[in-house]
Amino acid sequence: MNILVLGSGGREHTFAWKIAQSKHCSKLFVAPGNSGTKALATNLDIGVTDFEAIKSAVITNKIDIVIVGPEDPLVQGIHDFFLNDLDLKNVAVIGPQKAAAELEGSKEFAKEFMKRHNIPTAAYQSFKKDNVEEGYKFLETLKPPYVLKADGLAAGKGVLILDNLNEAKTELKNMLVDAKFGDASTKVVIEEFLDGIELSCFVLTDGNDYKILPTAKDYKRIGEGDIGLNTGGMGAVSPVPFATEEFLNKIENRIVKPTVEGLKKDNLPYVGFIFIGLIKVGDDPKVIEYNVRMGDPETEVVLPRLKTDIVKIFKAMSNQTLSKVDIDIDNRAATTVMLVSGGYPEAYEKGKEIFGLENISESIVFHAGSKSENEKIVTSGGRVMAVTSYGNSYEEAIKKSYQSINLLCFDKMYYRKDIGFDL
Repeated sequence: MNILVLGSGGREHTFAWKIAQSKHCSKLFVAPGNSGTKALATNLDIGVTDFEAIKSAVITNKIDIVIVGPEDPLVQGIHDFFLNDLDLKNVAVIGPQKAAAELEGSKEFAKEFMKRHNIPTAAYQSFKKDNVEEGYKFLETLKPPYVLKADGLAAGKGVLILDNLNEAKTELKNMLVDAKFGDASTKVVIEEFLDGIELSCFVLTDGNDYKILPTAKDYKRIGEGDIGLNTGGMGAVSPVPFATEEFLNKIENRIVKPTVEGLKKDNLPYVGFIFIGLIKVGDDPKVIEYNVRMGDPETEVVLPRLKTDIVKIFKAMSNQTLSKVDIDIDNRAATTVMLVSGGYPEAYEKGKEIFGLENISESIVFHAGSKSENEKIVTSGGRVMAVTSYGNSYEEAIKKSYQSINLLCFDKMYYRKDIGFDL
């Protein structure tokens, strides 16, 4: 089969790495890809939301399956675009249709979905510019910290957690009235703060059945000890040590099953990954958010633990036979540490040459914000590379990742030295 992966980050390099191992893959393409995918596949210089250019590439390269990495094309309806096009409708797309992608595209939509299907989550209300005063009053009924979420997609930056009531009111005005996050914050969801420890659950569904992939925990903040600005993710660990069998059963019965059943009841067509951001409050799981694709950098620890041929899984998902596939998971732990550009997540420089990749033997390096330029590999984004390792424990795996990082360098390279510190 000829396969196209859409995206350019560490998640997409990990998908390409896994797909390239499949006996079912004839030719592999990544659009637009990066320096890591270039070594495994043919990179196509196409944007992930340029549907007409994607169509042309699919036809030219006789693509059988398209794996959609990021959320933007899903929320914009790429799956529907394929279904509604006579030349494309027989090409399998792994990713939900537009109506179901609203689970990530709109925080309010996701909250209403959870309420409708009795899925445990934080209490909330949503507000627009014309009722911002009511938003202030609702904030006064809550205890700090205060959680404000831009309703739409804000590239992972639309969530604010604030300790001061007046600051929360000011930020609510900034989001709604002054359009701090552009169109994404024309509506803002205010919700109660849940105190606990976070983890992520990943589900595969063909629209009828589901399979659960390993859990992971990622580290969002730039600073050690989980302080400072939010990022796209600074590292991840899988499995999550505190997720006992009893707790995992609660996740499946209280959250995964009602989510998949809810999609069916609401007639939301879904073939793809469901990323469920969870928080453990006491001994119970609650949902923080849904994403309609795999997370990054969680993909870099979840997919390396998947022993089943991933293309076999994709084929089963596309023809609604997922229930017949056994998902085999590596018992070892996997950890990843993200190397980022100096200054990230604020302003940073690009084009810094990356040295030492040829020295890595104990870890897998997944490229994210990097590209090939004149026989060199240089930085091209904030999050540059994820260094993933296996171990019999997460402590052993994380030690290997840090040993490998010592062999890599680029100007102003930064990484957190405390991934897994809280476990």
